[in-house]
Amino acid sequence: MRRLLAVVIVVLALASSAAAFAIDPLPFKDAAQRDRFQNLTRDLRCMVCQDESLLSSNADFAKQLRRQIFDMMQQGKSDRQIKDWLVARYSTFILYDPPLAPSTIVLWFGTPAVLVAGGIVVIVLLRRRTRPADAIAEDAGDDW
Repeated sequence: MRRLLAVVIVVLALASSAAAFAIDPLPFKDAAQRDRFQNLTRDLRCMVCQDESLLSSNADFAKQLRRQIFDMMQQGKSDRQIKDWLVARYSTFILYDPPLAPSTIVLWFGTPAVLVAGGIVVIVLLRRRTRPADAIAEDAGDDW
């Protein structure tokens, strides 16, 4: 029983210590500034992980960018100014919700266009398969 309790305590200690080191602590002035920072970094993509937000990434590059964003916030820059600076440096790929622009049209409409085209192909193929045999024979006779 003591051994089980010791194992449980060690596991809990390891789990809590991993969570504590996941995101680097920053000296925020108040809760509002912390919330602003979290909302801003949640809207930005980690350039290393690419499937994680800047807020949740544990990559060294993400830590550096979070620190840079924090420093820019301390300088009094707005969220728009910070995002514009990041976009100028890393392109719109850093934004999880990129604006509609000529360079992002494929991101916005590529998947629906492929789905519609695939649906059209499936419908055409199904209609050809279900045509009566005499209609197919007439079409073949017209060619000769």
